[in-house]
Amino acid sequence: MLKSGDQTSLSESPVLESLRGAFGEAILKIQSTCDGIPTVWIRPGQIKAVLKYLKHEAPQRFAMLYDLSAIDERTRQNRNDQPESDFTVFYQLLQVESVQHLRLKVPLEQSNLLLPSITDLWPAADWYEREVWDMFGIRFDGHPNLRRILMPPTWKGHPLRKDHPARATEMGPFSMPTDRHIEEEEALQFKPEEWGMERESDESEFMFLNIGPQHPGTHGVIRFVLQLDGEEIVDVVPDIGYHHRGAEKMGERQSWHTFIPYTDRIDYLSGVLNNLPYVMAVEKLAGIQVPQRAQVIRVMLCELFRISNHLVWYGTYAQDVGQLSPVFYMFTDREKLLGIIEAICGARMHPNWLRIGGVAADLPKGWDSLVREFVDYMPAKLREYDAMVMDNYLLKARTRDIGAYTTEEAIEWGITGPGLRATGMGWDLRKEKPYSGYEQFEFEVPIAHKGDCYDRAVVRVAEMRESLKIIRQCLDYMPTGPIKADHPLTTPQPKERTMQDIETLITHFLGVSWGPVIPEGEAMGCIEGSKGLNSYYVISEKSTIPYRVRIRTPSFTAMQFIPPISRGHMIPDLLAIIGATDFVLADVDR
Repeated sequence: MLKSGDQTSLSESPVLESLRGAFGEAILKIQSTCDGIPTVWIRPGQIKAVLKYLKHEAPQRFAMLYDLSAIDERTRQNRNDQPESDFTVFYQLLQVESVQHLRLKVPLEQSNLLLPSITDLWPAADWYEREVWDMFGIRFDGHPNLRRILMPPTWKGHPLRKDHPARATEMGPFSMPTDRHIEEEEALQFKPEEWGMERESDESEFMFLNIGPQHPGTHGVIRFVLQLDGEEIVDVVPDIGYHHRGAEKMGERQSWHTFIPYTDRIDYLSGVLNNLPYVMAVEKLAGIQVPQRAQVIRVMLCELFRISNHLVWYGTYAQDVGQLSPVFYMFTDREKLLGIIEAICGARMHPNWLRIGGVAADLPKGWDSLVREFVDYMPAKLREYDAMVMDNYLLKARTRDIGAYTTEEAIEWGITGPGLRATGMGWDLRKEKPYSGYEQFEFEVPIAHKGDCYDRAVVRVAEMRESLKIIRQCLDYMPTGPIKADHPLTTPQPKERTMQDIETLITHFLGVSWGPVIPEGEAMGCIEGSKGLNSYYVISEKSTIPYRVRIRTPSFTAMQFIPPISRGHMIPDLLAIIGATDFVLADVDR
């Protein structure tokens, strides 16, 4: 990784050298960032040509569009000689083989918020560009259907602009008079022509079927509109946003410390796996080194929550394709696991346990016997579930050769995690670019090869066994030492002397209520979550609150990929595809 703030290293990066040679006149500035990711400012008129070069022609090609979003720069005070802009659109690319990120930034004036669409380069750009239009009002010329995606179609304004209210108390009282009620109802009507669909073919009329937004097969409040030729799926339109709570907007009004509980609510089945990328990003900004014991505690809790997530998925997946019993057994085992998490963290689904610089408290007395009992108990249960679910001929018939895709298609759409590994690519960030001490643990990366619904299940089941291996190593080799960094920005500070002198009490109070003042800069924390790559990209203005918090979730990209892998299948197959995707709607909508 490039060193933080090392301009020499940045200029010597091979990808930047190739960019400079091919598009020297397009580069406005090379920016140093705290995460060491090469960050290049590009002129708006040449961004598409640069992206096309990086994907298809550069010596080191970036095949995945990892993220695309924007920043409202208008109230920013300290930009360290960055190019002038009212809004900035950033594109983050990923070279999977070398695990190298590249961030491209484009400055825009408020009078000309327009960029060319790159949906013809990456199909995954479709939803990202819609989100940028929805949240910031930046248009993308050539986008096939630039419309709101998270907010209701009748919403006024663009919520992630700095001049948009952040709290309900800053807005007028809500009312729903009759005329508005009619308007909202009409806006929900699906008009196929707006999505480029035809109502009939030369041979027959198409039928349009709503599944959701309240339907047990959709795993939450989401609406799928199906275009059908008989029972065959011609196309699918996912209608998301029902769980949108403005998590990124909330990040702009919470202190660095008090935003941690909000991260728990993103992928609400994965607990501290949400905390980790956020605190990692803040720790990069602050230059905090986390003690080894705290790192191992973090790893153990992350793997416990990975198993917890997969148990929920396992039971509901079996239920989606017709098996009722497994979900009761698997939820019972999940209850055992959540009991361990509650004993350690004091909470179950939303533990709010990781802290800037470490963890909230040390492991309680007796934690080891609870964890050992679970890791001894669980392997036999997984073997039992193999016979009950994975070897069931009906489940195999419902899921094999359904929703299949290749490694190349997965990368094209930004699919990571089990969805990528099911195509035969053994790529796991914990192995490829270890963080939080994962390089110290021995475990395998499970893969499958056909990339269908059954293989995605095979990978997740095997992952639970590997997580048990990691947890056992944490149990057997838990280091001694502090559970928080000895750093002035560690939050909250240790409490030992708070009741002995008023100065320490005041310092502790301010650290909890206002939070630390994090140094100016930008950084991203990225982890291998339960569903794929999960990251937080944060910007600090040397303040007690973030200036920008960008949350990149694996469920958002996975949901966008459902239509292309569903076409040509039957209606019951869609439920198998949805179940095999393993998404959480709060993770989609944020």
